[in-house]
Amino acid sequence: MSERWARAALRAYRYAGAAAYPLIGPYVAWRASRGKEDRVRRRERYAGRPRPEGPVIWIHAASVGETIAVVPLVECILDYGVNVVLTTGTVTSAKVADERLGSRIIHQYVPLDLKPAVSRFLDHWRPELAIIAESEIWPMTILELGARNVPQVLVNGRLSDRSFRSWKKRASVAEALFENLAHVVAQSDVDGERFRALGARPVTVSGNLKVDTNPPPVDERALATLQRQIGERPTWAAISTHDGEEAVAAEVHATLHRRHQGLLTIVVPRHPDRADALAAQISGMGLTVARRSKGDRITPDTDILLGDTIGEMGLYLRLTEIAFVGRSLTSEGGQNPLEPAMLDTAVLAGRNVQNFREAYQRLLDRGGAKLVRDRDMLAGAVNFLLTNEAARHEMMAAGAATVDEMRGALQRTLKSLEPYIQPLVVKARLKGANGR
Repeated sequence: MSERWARAALRAYRYAGAAAYPLIGPYVAWRASRGKEDRVRRRERYAGRPRPEGPVIWIHAASVGETIAVVPLVECILDYGVNVVLTTGTVTSAKVADERLGSRIIHQYVPLDLKPAVSRFLDHWRPELAIIAESEIWPMTILELGARNVPQVLVNGRLSDRSFRSWKKRASVAEALFENLAHVVAQSDVDGERFRALGARPVTVSGNLKVDTNPPPVDERALATLQRQIGERPTWAAISTHDGEEAVAAEVHATLHRRHQGLLTIVVPRHPDRADALAAQISGMGLTVARRSKGDRITPDTDILLGDTIGEMGLYLRLTEIAFVGRSLTSEGGQNPLEPAMLDTAVLAGRNVQNFREAYQRLLDRGGAKLVRDRDMLAGAVNFLLTNEAARHEMMAAGAATVDEMRGALQRTLKSLEPYIQPLVVKARLKGANGR
């Protein structure tokens, strides 16, 4: 949420309470969730499912990336015998939670950041620890947890350049929120220093939890089918693309397909709901498009495979050895390069990768990634990697080695959480013994 709304929420909460906050909260919550939730389960934002016996830890991960990152952490906590309520904010993150954790957890959509909704949620679940992933700052939720003396720990914490600049301009608001956090476990040294500058205490650095996740899964039958259709054709992919980057990928394909006979370009937009417009745009460029969502067969005439499905990144990445990672050329911030690196893929990206600065720096230092300035430089990089097998495989191996070197964030995070989790583990075991 933007700091402007955080400041307004704090003022309303402190000076006028629940009577004034609804003027702000509904808009904040609506902006955060519009178009991303399951309407059938929307009421979960106001009321929960039955509470299990024993201690409960509430873990919140906003969307797909954060959910995937916390899955190993959730599994470790479940192995301790402590109940977990996992909240997410989108349909796709709920699907990931179900696929990877199933009935071992209780999944619910996150409550609206309104005092009545948050209060009902906390009254019902009575969590004894709240763990928040990455950068979810919801003023009412944080303040309500603080008022109930529930420890709050931010894990895999990060602050983008833009967010840090904004919070610095509102240092008193930041301090009023961050002083409620019992601990911040930051992704990098830079993130750690930023949280300290904004008043968070204590702060430790773990590394990125996303490194300690498993590679994205794949349906082996679907993979085999597409591999048969593609055959020996050369491929490259543009993944997690944002507005403008799909057209760039199509233009790169048009530039290179004569040099590389049978070239297939795989385009995976970050938001598949743009697929209709993208298919029309790319077709208008004279290219033949096959859409994964419609089950289109990849024929020898297919130029572009449009990966307009959710939860199949593992499939698309296994179809190529070269991946451009989007939100880095025509948009800012970048997307996660670790998944393609895990799957032995040479990583390309634009220069705007601030949100994953440390991961990219590690990959660049080891030779597992290359940044490009524009469309022509991207075309040159793809052409070079398609032409030079030895250089491509060297880059792929360097990316995989970098990921291996970066592992360990999960254990460091668990160590930081130990003072908060261990009392709950003891409590759960005592209750189990008494129950027998």
